[in-house]
Amino acid sequence: MKNLLGLFMAMTIFSFMGHAQDKKTNGEKLLRHVVLFKFTDNSSEWDVKKVEEAFRALPKRIKEIHSFEWGKNNSPENLNQGFTHCFFVSFKSEAEREVYLPHPAHLAFVEVLKPHLDKVLVIDYWAGK
Repeated sequence: MKNLLGLFMAMTIFSFMGHAQDKKTNGEKLLRHVVLFKFTDNSSEWDVKKVEEAFRALPKRIKEIHSFEWGKNNSPENLNQGFTHCFFVSFKSEAEREVYLPHPAHLAFVEVLKPHLDKVLVIDYWAGK
């Protein structure tokens, strides 16, 4: 019975989240650009903070970014393979992403990142329902 109650609660939460997303985007599909970083072992907290701040500044500098969020890993599963940061950038079209990638502000951010980057994982997808 506990498992059924947990499943019902999870389904209710996911259903609510989907409705909230619909209101925010008016039912439009969004192109998600997911970026995961693993920093070098010799990167200090200050170095990582500079990277975080530089990435977080991009939505103010690149108008094609529809939405943005980020966070640090806190999964108890220990399956992150050293990746600690996730940045989630959304666009309304592939054309907007094409402006973003070579944009001078994005390229300047990459220069801040490079000395501290061990690995990066990038996945883009059209959000489905």
